[in-house]
Amino acid sequence: MKNYEMNQIRNVAFLGHGGSGKTTLAESLLYISGAINRMGNVDEGNTVSDYDKEEIHRSFSVNSSVVPLEYEGHKYNILDTPGYFDFEGEVVSSLRVSGGAVIVVDATSGVEVGTEKSWKKLEERGIPRIFFINKMDKGFVNYTKLLGELKEKFGKKVAPFCIPVGEKDNFQGFVNVVDLKGRKFDGKKCVDSEIPSDLDISEIRNMLFEAVAESDEELMEKYFAGEEFTQDEIHRGLHKGIVAGDIVPVLVGSAVKGIGVHTLFEMLYDYMPTPKEMKDGERMGTNPETEDVEIRKVDESEEFSAIIFKTIVDPFVGKVSLFKVNSGVLRKDMEILNATKHKKEKISNIFFLRGIKQIEADEIRSGDIGATTKLQYAETGDTLCTKSHPIVYPNIAFPKPCLYMAVEPQNKSDDEKISLSLQRLTEEDPTFVVERNYETKQLLIGGLGEKHLRVIIHKLENKFGVHSIVSEPKIAYRETIKKSIDIEGRHKKQSGGAGQFGDVFIKFEPSQEEFEFIDKIKGGVVPKQYIPAVEKGLLEAKNKGILAGYPVINFKATLHDGSYHSVDSNELSFKQAAILAFRKGIPDAEPVMLEPIMKAEIVIPENYMGDIMGDINKRRGRILGMNPVSQGEQKVIAEVPQSEMIKYATDLRSITQARGKFELSFERYEEMPPHLAQRVINEVK
Repeated sequence: MKNYEMNQIRNVAFLGHGGSGKTTLAESLLYISGAINRMGNVDEGNTVSDYDKEEIHRSFSVNSSVVPLEYEGHKYNILDTPGYFDFEGEVVSSLRVSGGAVIVVDATSGVEVGTEKSWKKLEERGIPRIFFINKMDKGFVNYTKLLGELKEKFGKKVAPFCIPVGEKDNFQGFVNVVDLKGRKFDGKKCVDSEIPSDLDISEIRNMLFEAVAESDEELMEKYFAGEEFTQDEIHRGLHKGIVAGDIVPVLVGSAVKGIGVHTLFEMLYDYMPTPKEMKDGERMGTNPETEDVEIRKVDESEEFSAIIFKTIVDPFVGKVSLFKVNSGVLRKDMEILNATKHKKEKISNIFFLRGIKQIEADEIRSGDIGATTKLQYAETGDTLCTKSHPIVYPNIAFPKPCLYMAVEPQNKSDDEKISLSLQRLTEEDPTFVVERNYETKQLLIGGLGEKHLRVIIHKLENKFGVHSIVSEPKIAYRETIKKSIDIEGRHKKQSGGAGQFGDVFIKFEPSQEEFEFIDKIKGGVVPKQYIPAVEKGLLEAKNKGILAGYPVINFKATLHDGSYHSVDSNELSFKQAAILAFRKGIPDAEPVMLEPIMKAEIVIPENYMGDIMGDINKRRGRILGMNPVSQGEQKVIAEVPQSEMIKYATDLRSITQARGKFELSFERYEEMPPHLAQRVINEVK
């Protein structure tokens, strides 16, 4: 694959609801460009972009993949992203390096949740986009209704660039309103055709002329003067409007039959921004040495810099780092700097990655996407650059895990191997985390949903040969006391020679502090050198409560009396005496169970407010407030027991049809209702 000039490159992400046909559309582009001899099929597991074992097994994308194509002297880097919401991190990383996007819509399903979420992501990032209405040849399609639905959801900027000829089983092709071309499917492929005489496109064409006129003052004057636009002026005006986000074209077709794919190629080249047009052709970062803002132009003459947007971990090949070159040129055998980690790296080989196939390259230029292997320190989000001109680009903001499960190996001998293997998978997927909870003695894995974690478990098995058992995580409960009690702890042991003797009187009472130890000894009844041992004994004893063995918190222990033996007393004796006092006194101090209370911040569309508030109340939660966050969305702030939120990610998705999201953070401990506390105590016993 040759190197292309920057104005010939288009970096485009494919987004949309799961099952809308993104992977099939990428496959169709590959076939029509001549990159492959026959189209693969998602169900058969032989497509270029769905190469992972999990994707082949499940028949849907779980990873984003780069598909570089050459077509009519231009280069297209297509980033095929997953449609399922559990793999949102893959979409986020792809959008970081994309200049434009295609939102693929299933004509038979209309505007789905995935369509809405894709639009929102692109709006937030200011990325130009095109709608491609796929599966126009299937049943139950009403184009006029679907176009109306798109306009209703996303506004007046939605503009039809193609009008279908026939619908459902009679779908024959379409008319390109911009270029006044007809395209018809002849049973084998899509060919040029005449525009049907009974098809009136004047109204839509006039609407496009208005959009063209609004893009430029000269064109506006020409429009009002009643003069015709040239084809070049139409293209230039539409390009300007689409790149600015003021116009969103709607195309129609069928990825399986290749209808509309040639037109999509043309539209991507004509209307999607070049790498230089993105963000005014500049990238903003930070100089790691001075911490000053650093601006780097998207230009081959600049010093080399790139951002790693994806990592693939392979047990055999090693680590593959995918990057986009923001400035300069990367060549083989260059020694570069990982500015994020402040480490030097050696580039041994570079290539273009098409799915899993490596296409060797001698250099990768500014604006293009490439890959390399065996970088020692590099992770997703890191900046690579020359040592002489360091820069660090802002990291990629990935969504945080919202569902945690406990995992352990089926075979105990794999205990160390499972930790190492899971750690390798976190390198590949920044939305996946691994934590060791030393209190509950569980290894926890966190992700964006049940499907996400199931895929991780299967990858663990298929890639690293580790079979595991998954369960709900244990809750780190606490215990405390509600009543004051004064108790003696006396430790006496005689066994030939010097014995052991320690005697303490300790008052236990509730406190706002986690643990307080007060020394009120007078007259030396307990020698000063033994008082730290008393505190040490209490610190040890409080780690295991009386009710269910959980740590005891929020109490004060006041040492106010005691006695000692001049020969038999020592530090160990007074430590044991304190432990005995704790174990004798706490059962009579009205011990209770405490549960962790989490602060939940839940962002949802307004029409789900009633359902969410009712659900939070069922979970023993308290609503603290509501704040509008964006058009039509509200943030609900609540406090809810952690035990009620273990599977909230799944439940929220069900309630809001995946439109809601949330974050949890620990707030404090509170007393549990007695019947629930008794259930926990019984489970432990």
